[in-house]
Amino acid sequence: MTSTPVLITATGPDKPGVSSVLFAALTAHGVEVHDVEQVVIRGRLVLGVLVAVDSDPEALQEAVEQAMATVAMSVDVKIGDEIGTEPFAQGRQDSTHVLTLLGRPLTAQSIYAVAGKLASVHANIDAIRSIADYPVTGLEVELSVEKDTPEADAELRSILADFANRGGLDVSIQRSGLSRRAKRLVVFDVDSTLIQGEVIEMLAAHVGVEPQVREITEAAMRGEINFTESLERRVALLEGLPETAMDEVADAIELTPGARTTIRTLKRLGFQCGVVSGGFMRIIDRLVDDLGLDFAAANELEVVDGKLTGRVVGEIVDRPGKAKALNRFADEFGIPVQQCVAVGDGANDIDMLSAAGMGIAFNAKPALREVADAALSYPYLDAILFMLGVTRTEVEAADAADGLALARP
Repeated sequence: MTSTPVLITATGPDKPGVSSVLFAALTAHGVEVHDVEQVVIRGRLVLGVLVAVDSDPEALQEAVEQAMATVAMSVDVKIGDEIGTEPFAQGRQDSTHVLTLLGRPLTAQSIYAVAGKLASVHANIDAIRSIADYPVTGLEVELSVEKDTPEADAELRSILADFANRGGLDVSIQRSGLSRRAKRLVVFDVDSTLIQGEVIEMLAAHVGVEPQVREITEAAMRGEINFTESLERRVALLEGLPETAMDEVADAIELTPGARTTIRTLKRLGFQCGVVSGGFMRIIDRLVDDLGLDFAAANELEVVDGKLTGRVVGEIVDRPGKAKALNRFADEFGIPVQQCVAVGDGANDIDMLSAAGMGIAFNAKPALREVADAALSYPYLDAILFMLGVTRTEVEAADAADGLALARP
């Protein structure tokens, strides 16, 4: 079935709840949202929404016009070939917060739900811009709260955190201002974050103990057992494995989709990028060379006569060790930890994400999502860029300037 594009432009006095009313009407018609732009000029709101509807666009037009009349908003609806390409104006600059919404797809119903929550706490939407259409749809929303206090900030974060926990919609809320754009160092966990899968399970497959190792890994990721204990128990199962197996596993590693794009883009922006992992340095060294990373910290497996002994040598990089490594690298590069971003997926990343200025949980277990500043539920690492305010258009323009082909299917 062919969808019909519909462009809706609403204008009128700025006030809380306008977006909620519009998206309620859109939700009833099951539309897919392709773009949203909003601007407020001297108390006057201009809100544009580009949607696709599978049937009866005229009925959608009638529903939208009736809904917007209830909030004293004028509305112009263009259908199909009537739609032009002129951009909307830029938003005002006095917003208190920036909200990032990511979905695949991003539906009118999800935006309606968020807009309703914002209206319930008198948070006004100042401007909306599209930041991504691939591999997820992303919107950046500028907000203003009536009383910009720590209590209001906490309330706003609390009501929005529930959306991330439900799944299907990734939500991040950050304070506006220079601090949001001052991030300069990003540290990634490795297993199931920068790469797909768990390295220790790949090693375990060489000696037929993968199920036992996976069981211990999952318990540690859920925070049920101490990471150091879990690491020692898993490594003990690798005793006698030829050290050449580590090179074989390094050759078989698959990066998480979007990993190269993410690192490449961050490096263009001047970020220091590296990894802090509970994994093994012998294998991570290959990632450092391949991706041009600036730093790395991980564990060392003991090898005697060409075989693993089943022991770790040196200081173990565990949950507190990851936070310690983050602080050490921040000091080495002269970057305040508040300007650092940490990305991880498991309970052993809790301290590291808590220590960073921004902690991002990537397809993470509940224990980590609860303490993270932002949570991503889609398996695309480049969604991190959108959380940092980098748009897909900017990424692709930079790649094109360097002669790189677009990564779209």
